Amino acid sequence: MRSLAQSFLRHSYAAAVMALVLAGSGAPQAAHAATAFPVVERTLANGLRVIIQEDHRFPVAALQVWYRVGSRNETPGLTGISHLLEHMMFKGTPRYGPKAFSRIIAENGGRENAMTSRDFTMYFTLLAPDRLPLALELEADRMRNLLLDPEELRREREVVKEERRSHAEDDPRGTFMEEVQAVAYAAHPYRQPTVGWMTDIAAIQRPDLLDYYRTYYAPNNAVLVIVGDVSATEVLPRIQELFGSVPSGPPPPRVRAVEPAQRGERRVIVRREVQ
Repeated sequence: MRSLAQSFLRHSYAAAVMALVLAGSGAPQAAHAATAFPVVERTLANGLRVIIQEDHRFPVAALQVWYRVGSRNETPGLTGISHLLEHMMFKGTPRYGPKAFSRIIAENGGRENAMTSRDFTMYFTLLAPDRLPLALELEADRMRNLLLDPEELRREREVVKEERRSHAEDDPRGTFMEEVQAVAYAAHPYRQPTVGWMTDIAAIQRPDLLDYYRTYYAPNNAVLVIVGDVSATEVLPRIQELFGSVPSGPPPPRVRAVEPAQRGERRVIVRREVQ
C-alpha cells in the first residue's frame, strides 16, 4: 500500500492541471479523460481557487495548497524567508500547538510535507479519503492563524541554516549552481538562492515573517487542489465552510524586475577544497 500511495502522490501533483488542459482540447482521448477523471473548478468569494479531480481507482486522497510566492518575491536582506516560513507553517496555531499538524496527520495514517521554489510554495497531504475533512480543517487554520512563536523560530532558523550547509556550502554541486544562478541573472530575483544567504537567514525576525505571511498567505493568492477518491459535491460545501470565512488580502506586490538583455559572455569558475 505504501508504494501504491507514493506512486499516486507523484502523479497527483499535476493531475488536476493536466485534466483541465485535456478537457479543453477536442481530441477523443481528452473527452475520455474528462469523463473518467472529472475535474470541478470553483473560485470562492475570497478569491481561493479550488480544483478537484475525482479519481476512484485507489482509496486515497491527495490535498495540496499552492501559494503564489517563492524566492522571486524576496528582497535583498530577506532571502530565504519563503523557505523559512514554509518551515514555520508546521509550528502551530493557537488551536493546534507546535508540531501538532504533522502529529495529527500521522496519527490518522497520512503523510505530509512541503516545498519551496522560486515561483511557489506548496504543501501536500496524502491520506485516506474519510480523513480529508480533518486535513482541510488543519490547512484552513494555518492559512489564517499561524503562531510564529519566537522560540520555535529560533530553533527552526538553525534547521534551515543546516540545510543550507548540507545542500549548498558543503556540496560542490550546490555551491557551483548558486554561483551560476548569481551570474546568469543580473537583475531578476532568480539570481538569489531559494534557501537564502546565511547572513539573511540569521537576521530574519518574527515581524519580517509575520509581514510576509500576511502579504502572501491569503486565499486570493492560493490554489487548493484535491485529487483522489472523493466526491466534489460532498467536498465543496466543507471547503466553503472552512475557507470561505478566511478574509482575502490586497493583491500581493508583483515582481517588477525585468532581466536586461545579455550583452557579453558570462563564465563561472569555482575552486574549493574537496572533502
